[in-house]
Amino acid sequence: MPQISAEQHKLLKQTIAQLRLDRQPYWTLWRELADFLLPKRYVWLQSAKEARVRNAKNPFILDSTGTFAARTLAGGMMNGITSPSRPWFKLRIPGFDDDGGPVSMWCDEVARRMMWIMGESNFYNSMAVLYLDLVVFGSAASLIYEDDETDIRCYNPALGEFYFGQSHRLAVDTFAREFQQTAKQLCQMFGEDALSPTTKLKYKKGGSDALALIDVTHLIEPNLGESAVPKKFAYRETYWETGGPIGTVLVQRGFNELPGIFPRWECTANDSYGTSPGMDALPDIIQLQQETKRKAQGLDKMINPPIVADIQLQHRPTALMPNGITYIAGANNVGAKPLYQISAPINDMTNDIREVQGRIKETFFNQLFDMISQLDTVRSAAEIDARREEKLVLLGSVLERFENEALDPAIDRIYNIMMRKKLLPQPPPGMPAGAIEVQYVSILSVAQRAVAAAPMERWLQLIGSLAPIHQEALDIPNFDELIRNYGNDIGVESRNMNTREEVAAQRAAKQQAAMQQQAAETAPALAQGAKTLSETDVGGGSNALQQLLAAG
Repeated sequence: MPQISAEQHKLLKQTIAQLRLDRQPYWTLWRELADFLLPKRYVWLQSAKEARVRNAKNPFILDSTGTFAARTLAGGMMNGITSPSRPWFKLRIPGFDDDGGPVSMWCDEVARRMMWIMGESNFYNSMAVLYLDLVVFGSAASLIYEDDETDIRCYNPALGEFYFGQSHRLAVDTFAREFQQTAKQLCQMFGEDALSPTTKLKYKKGGSDALALIDVTHLIEPNLGESAVPKKFAYRETYWETGGPIGTVLVQRGFNELPGIFPRWECTANDSYGTSPGMDALPDIIQLQQETKRKAQGLDKMINPPIVADIQLQHRPTALMPNGITYIAGANNVGAKPLYQISAPINDMTNDIREVQGRIKETFFNQLFDMISQLDTVRSAAEIDARREEKLVLLGSVLERFENEALDPAIDRIYNIMMRKKLLPQPPPGMPAGAIEVQYVSILSVAQRAVAAAPMERWLQLIGSLAPIHQEALDIPNFDELIRNYGNDIGVESRNMNTREEVAAQRAAKQQAAMQQQAAETAPALAQGAKTLSETDVGGGSNALQQLLAAG
């Protein structure tokens, strides 16, 4: 088994204890969110007894509007930010632009290979889980490891098993989790020699013993202080059996970059965990379940009310179904009737339920993703764009945070894994040194940049309207650069644009062709003029053409 000092083991446990204390205020809220939105997924937020009871039935959700609204937002973000069916990012060298030259082609090829690796692995499945966690709980995690079969492999720890810690920049740089794996799984992950004697014995026995669950603790942190991990690595990762011998770990290894992404929806001050639309919608979701229950109870009492019956009907067969007949002997007053009359305001309750459902959907930004289908009448494309731009502003800060905390580190991690595995093409000669910059071209990213490009459109419209009365207005814009910048802002790929050199060559060719055409058109008139001059006698035995040539 890999060995560490007793002091290092103590520091590991102290780190976990402090992270657990920092997470405690969120625990109750996460449990309530799981109860009312995703009750089957987060067993780590329940005790073993609660899990047995709650897995048998779901006592909290009577109206699933909240769950569907959360899934709509998560699905819309998945399709709008990291769609598997279309490119959603480009690479470029900051401050360098060769417009379709070797460097641009190399960047495009690298992006294409990265997209292929993502598609062949479980990256997009992991992202779908991550989006749902994010919109419901406000915090999510996905670990990205190298894999022998698909080059990368992603894992989604569940809420309740992981912890976050922040750097001085308020970015997550420490991740820990407490979870369970079987002895067989631990042997497959770390090898038999890394297991504690107890776990190794269970694995060797096989059968049910090999499938026994073992408590495991996992910590990723900056590679500071005393450690067996070389200082060239920025981060270190430690796995150990929670109840294993002091000073022993399953593995301790280093990483050049953070081996995971840990996005948060929105953060407050120095909080390590984020807030979410699920937290904002929770009061309405609870109200919705209560009103749905009361409406059902009212309908039930109206249709099947409690009754008062004559004593003679006791212990006698009674037919209360439609067309049922009960035979009794006695006076005319004998029978059964409702104990009291119910007149529930069903219409008012239905209208209020619809209003609450609408608030829940609005809190989850559903109107952004099904906006066109909600229009009462057919509208123009300009009006649809205006409405979309107005609503996209609501997601602007969220999208920027998600790019910083999830997409940037994910692309950086996958790029470095591919580079170490030699899966990237050789850089072209003359490629400038320096970091590679990521430009996002997903549907939502492009739409956000299109909002920023709106002033350019309005300016060009103004120039166009002024041109008929003030031709000098056309001298102000640099149309070539405006068109290029606008294309970049709305996500047009560089390969779909001609380079500046190609544009200059095309314009030179057109100018030369125009000059040749003009010369061809002028030649007949010059020939006719020369003929006329040659036939004009100016005396002295010469004509006008000879005289002009002599004078020339």
